Amino acid sequence: MAPAFVSDERAVAVSVERLWKVCLDVHSLPKVCAGFIDAVEVEGNGGPGTIHIMKLNPAADAGSVYKTKIVVCDSATHVLKAEVLEVKSRVGNLKSHSTETKLEATGDATCVAKLTVEYELEDGASLSPEQEKMIVDGYFSMLQMIEAYLIAHPAEFA
Repeated sequence: MAPAFVSDERAVAVSVERLWKVCLDVHSLPKVCAGFIDAVEVEGNGGPGTIHIMKLNPAADAGSVYKTKIVVCDSATHVLKAEVLEVKSRVGNLKSHSTETKLEATGDATCVAKLTVEYELEDGASLSPEQEKMIVDGYFSMLQMIEAYLIAHPAEFA
């Protein structure tokens, strides 16, 4: 069966430039997403091929590991695409899983985050709309944490 796609977008009350700086500075995530991400390891220079290993807080996500490989990191268009190499999924056994986030300015201090998740289940089935929503909401919950941090700390990542 061919991979399936789910997309969504959310408004963000910070500038695209500040949000993009956090996306590029993965070492800041344990501070910016305190209580959700405990630690980050990086293998590579930040460009395509770089591996990010995020250790999630046991209270937030059963202490799992989220490991990705950067496929595209385009600062001109604010596009970040990653192949998910390892994740404990609550929605099923994923054969493949990738994400693409595109940030677009909507004003001087606002932007929209557009997310596309491509996935394929090991058994070839499709996720229910509720399961797809769980995946998207998981990514956007981290985005909301970043947004809240940036609003509370206006001088950081300026």
